[in-house]
Formats: sequence, structure tokens, C-alpha cells
Amino acid sequence: MANDWATFGADLHLELRGAKLRTGLMDALREAVRSGRLEAGARLPSSRSLAADLGVARNTVADAYAELVAEGWLTARQGSGTRVARRAAPRRGPAPRGAAPARPASGRPTYSLKAGVPDLASFPRAEWLKASRRALTAAPHEAFGYGDPRGRIELRTALAEYLARARGVYARPERIVICSGFVHGLMLMGQVLRARRAREVAVESYGLDVHWDLLTRAGLRLPALPLDVRGTRTEALEDLRGVGAVLLTAAHQFPLGGALPPDRRAAVVYWARASGGLVLEDDYDGEFRYDRQPVGALQGLDPERVVYLGTSSKSLAPGLRLAWMVLPEDLVDEVTAAKGTVDWVSSALDQLTFAEFLASGAYDRHVRAMRLRYRRRRDQLVEAVAAHSPQTRVSGIAAGLHAVLELPPGTEPEVLRSAAWQGLALLGLNRFRHPEVPPTLDGLVVGYATPPDSGWNGALRALCRVLP
Repeated sequence: MANDWATFGADLHLELRGAKLRTGLMDALREAVRSGRLEAGARLPSSRSLAADLGVARNTVADAYAELVAEGWLTARQGSGTRVARRAAPRRGPAPRGAAPARPASGRPTYSLKAGVPDLASFPRAEWLKASRRALTAAPHEAFGYGDPRGRIELRTALAEYLARARGVYARPERIVICSGFVHGLMLMGQVLRARRAREVAVESYGLDVHWDLLTRAGLRLPALPLDVRGTRTEALEDLRGVGAVLLTAAHQFPLGGALPPDRRAAVVYWARASGGLVLEDDYDGEFRYDRQPVGALQGLDPERVVYLGTSSKSLAPGLRLAWMVLPEDLVDEVTAAKGTVDWVSSALDQLTFAEFLASGAYDRHVRAMRLRYRRRRDQLVEAVAAHSPQTRVSGIAAGLHAVLELPPGTEPEVLRSAAWQGLALLGLNRFRHPEVPPTLDGLVVGYATPPDSGWNGALRALCRVLP
């Protein structure tokens, strides 16, 4: 009866080849998954049961299972056992421009290193709850009405103090409009620009197509500014006619990662003053910097020509849907009119909670803690890539929540296919390239803030496996 446990469990037919049992077992399991004999979700025998069936040590099976989990072939959850992971089917032929490899509709990646999302598991729930209780207790009765379309005065006042102190923004509460995310703010600016009869908004060579699509739907053309090793060539605005505004990520270019140099900052402000144009500054992750002094907001150079747009989506969580615009004085009424006569979209209670979170110092403490956390992640990413693929250059790492891994020309689609097969969600650099810009750079945009702690090491190993 010493081995009664060996009589329980499901049967699994495997043919082990070669003298090395662990390697042979891993190869046999991979082949069973790759061929489709073991389908996604299929439960495997316990390590004890399979070891008894194969006549090998239990540690041999347990180690093989663990390695295949790390590679993304299997999943292991307490109470659910070891199962075959859902994986993308390999795809033949080149991928469409900028597209990541398709996955089955029911499949989900094992790991995600997509840029643009913070570590959601680190949201400060306890501190937010404390701030919410204090805010709700102190809220005046009128806070439960429809509200000022500019947003709650408590939040606008707290933001004015914080932005002036931390980002060098010239801000007064009456110039701030609260909106439901950066996209909402950009949508309002698109309406205002069209009402002002603007025809074009210049954009950077690399950016987010959701922003470009939104401005295009507003009836605006989007010429791309040229790019060189120092970043966006803002002096090229002098050669463009009909441009009413320019959209920039000056403190930390998305996705390439550089800061706009001082002479190019001066050039864009000079253009705005001379032409009467506007600069739309997207300061999406300005709080997070590691190896350099803070880069202040461009808005501080000329508050009457720069529209400053900030958001809590990277510092706290995108689910809050809280963002803000600091406007030139002559734009406040137009943007407020575009938003409507009442605040339809921004929850007054969330605004009051965020105001309390800012005023109490909890926001500063959270940002400082996350800065240290993300810097450690950044350092681990750089070290892992240097050890596994020393020829791969990592750039854009002095600030922010992502890095760019440069790839040999023409290899980006194949690396993305390999990543999908490993169960790793990744975005290629060409996903962010403006349609008018020729494909001259290949790379990966790696969001190192995205995985929770439990998935970080696995995501890092999966990334290293796909690098050339």
C-alpha cells in the first residue's frame, strides 16, 4: 500500500526519447501540445501520478512542469492542478503593418508587457478608501448635484497647488477643467480647434493611433513632424502652413522615450507665439523619472500658448477616469462650452476623493513608492536583456513605465509571432508609427510596469526567450 497514490489520476501517454529524462519529458509534452493532442485547458496528471506511470523520480516531473509553466506551455493554479495553457496558433507570412499576432478569441496571454498600463495590483486601496471616507464626510450637499462642467473646485484647487509644485505648471483653479481621461480632453480640444477653423494638427512621428483617429474624426489633418536622434524636430513647424496646433509628449516622448531638448522646446513655443498656434502637451507619466533630474512641463514656458493635459491613468489607475486640462485664459470658456452646461462624465465623489488624496500627501507618497518600484523593474529588465541578448540595445529608460528594445531590421514581425507563441503580449515599435513615416526602425515597446509581482519574473523570462 506504500504507493496507493500511484493508482489515482488520469492517464497520459508520452514517449520519452534520449538519455536525459527531464529534457525528454519536456520535449514530449511540448510536442503533445504543439500537435494538438493535448488541447488548451486539458488537465495533466499530478507530478506524483505521472512519475509513477513513467518510472521516474517525482522531482523530474515537478521540475519539468515548472519549466513549462515558466515558458508558457502550461499553467499551474492551486486547486486547479496543472493544465495546458491557451496559446496562439503560429501564423505564416508577414503580419500587417503595426499589428501584433492574432490570438484565438477565447485565448488570453499568460503574460503581458504591453506599454501604457501601470501595475494595477499596486493601487493604494487602503489610502484611497481613507481619503474617500474623509471626502464623503466633508462633502457639501450640493456636491451630489450635477455640478460645474469645469469640475469640483476642491480638486481644481488641489491640482493647481500640486502641478505648480511638482511639474512646474502655471496653474490657477479657474484655468483647470477636469475631464474623463486624456482622450476626453483631446476630444474637447479637437472640437474647439475645428470651431476656430483650424485645418491641421501636427503630431510626432511615433505616437498613439487612438489619438490620431480622434483628431481625424474631428475633421483635422495630421502631418507628422520629422524625427532624428535628438527627438522631434519642432523647428520643422516653420515650414508647415495651415497648422493650428501641435500635439507633443515633451517630457517623455511616447513611445521612443526621450525628452524634448531645450532648443526644440524653445522652437515650438516661438512657433506658437509667431503663428498664433497652440501646443497640446500630453504629460502622461511626468512623475516617473530615474536617472535624470525632473523635466518640467513645457507649459511653464508660455501658459498662454500651451494646453497642458495630465492624467491619473499612469500614476494611479486608468479605471479612475480622471484627467485635467490647464488652459490658456482665452480657451477656458470655449472648452467649458464644448464640455456642456453640467459635468456629465466626471464623478463628483471621485473628484472629491482625489482632491483629499492630493491634499493629504498620500498621492506624493504613492508616486515616490512606485518610482522606486518601477526603477527596480527597469533595472532588472536591462540586466536580463544584457545577459541574454547583449547585442540588443535598450533605450528610453531614464523615465516612464516602458523601454524600447531595438531589433535588427526586418525582424519585428517574427519576434512578435514568437512572443505570441510564448503566451507573451507585446507591442512592436511600428505599431506606433505614423502612416506617413517610412518603416526605418524595428523594436519592441516593453511595458515593465504592467505585470503584477507574481508574473514579473515569468514575463521577463518569456521576453528573453524571444529576443534574437
